[in-house]
Amino acid sequence: MRITTVDYERLDLELTEPYTIAYETISRASNLILYLGTDRGIIGMGCAAPDPEVTGETGDDVEKIIRTVITPALLGQNPLNYAFLIESLRSRLNSSALAMVDLALHDIMAKKADVPLYQLLGGYRDCIATSVTVTIMPTMAETMAKTTQYVDQGFGIIKLKGGLDVQEDLARLQAMRDKYPKLTLRFDGNQGYSLDQALRFVTAAQPIGVEILEQPTTIEDEELMGEVSMGGTLPVMADESLKTLKDAFRLTRNDFTDMINIKLQKVGGLTPGLHINSVALAAGNEVMVGCLDECGLGISAGLHFALSRRNIVYADLDGHLDFVEDPFGDLFTIEKGVMRPNGVAGLGRE
Repeated sequence: MRITTVDYERLDLELTEPYTIAYETISRASNLILYLGTDRGIIGMGCAAPDPEVTGETGDDVEKIIRTVITPALLGQNPLNYAFLIESLRSRLNSSALAMVDLALHDIMAKKADVPLYQLLGGYRDCIATSVTVTIMPTMAETMAKTTQYVDQGFGIIKLKGGLDVQEDLARLQAMRDKYPKLTLRFDGNQGYSLDQALRFVTAAQPIGVEILEQPTTIEDEELMGEVSMGGTLPVMADESLKTLKDAFRLTRNDFTDMINIKLQKVGGLTPGLHINSVALAAGNEVMVGCLDECGLGISAGLHFALSRRNIVYADLDGHLDFVEDPFGDLFTIEKGVMRPNGVAGLGRE
């Protein structure tokens, strides 16, 4: 089998409403869709969701790299030699562009095997519950209205974004708990807390029943995250601190984290994601599969990854829900917050 064509399209996706996290406000996102055609009639598809803050790329950067690097590197190659192809491109691409290629190659392999990708990867489970995110909003009323909207849609897991004000964050979590006693609550500090603030949050959040505290402190002082982890019984999850396999080894070796969040766009795709997951498994860290602002194709890749391994027990795959239009929304279903692939080979699009 040989790659005979390399094509792409750019999706500039508008959000239904801008959202705010501890360090920025976002109103739209660019996704690049890569199409790898083969001489066997199989077309592999991959998604890039560049983010200057997270992946160090813009949409324009990825478009240029497709034309100047990816196309000449892949034309005429055997897509089944994916490990060689990914390694040959690793030093030349930023993470979302690398993930895009990696996902397209895996899509080809699963389509050739005529199975959904999660089964090719191991098929540990066939569905997983996802959290849905409530961002930093101006008022408590808006926060609760958004929470109610998601609960009414059947979601049972809410991840609240915060990190600007400890007391306000705790008040919002308490309000959610008071109104919805059975709701699973997670909290993402997005690097917004000092050590003292994070420790105060841990103490106060335990009686509220918060399940996970994600990246409370900055990546520049990641040892502080270890102190938060050691200082309380609330599991601490690394997110922004983890971009590479070396990061995973360092964080787990030094006991800086109890759990890790693997985002395929941030780590460079499934190939490194699976290696990172193995490090987490060896260290006894449970794993969440997260996402950036990705259309359904990128979310589908995260879902298939999450279904493939035993220690991937959490999912935060809601990035597509905020787009006005998503051309890949049919690749999976979400019912009462539980995600299932559509059963089509590969990532779900013939």
